[in-house]
Amino acid sequence: MKSILGIALIVAATTIAGCSKEPACTPEIIAKKAQELNAALQESIMKDPTKVQELSAKVQELATKYNGADDSQACKAYDDLLSAIKG
Repeated sequence: MKSILGIALIVAATTIAGCSKEPACTPEIIAKKAQELNAALQESIMKDPTKVQELSAKVQELATKYNGADDSQACKAYDDLLSAIKG
């Protein structure tokens, strides 16, 4: 029983430590993600102009979802958009 508890504590500590190593979402990181998003949008549209409407809808959907979000949520929104665009 003690070994199971010990293993559970090690797994929990590792998970928490892994989460704490993720950089905080700062305005500088948000600006960088915005630039990445802009470049990805332009590249995607250049490759396939028919995707403009689809990508615009996805951007609008996530903009609505994360409206008024804090910085960490804004980073998540940019990550979601980049993921959606890159497929």
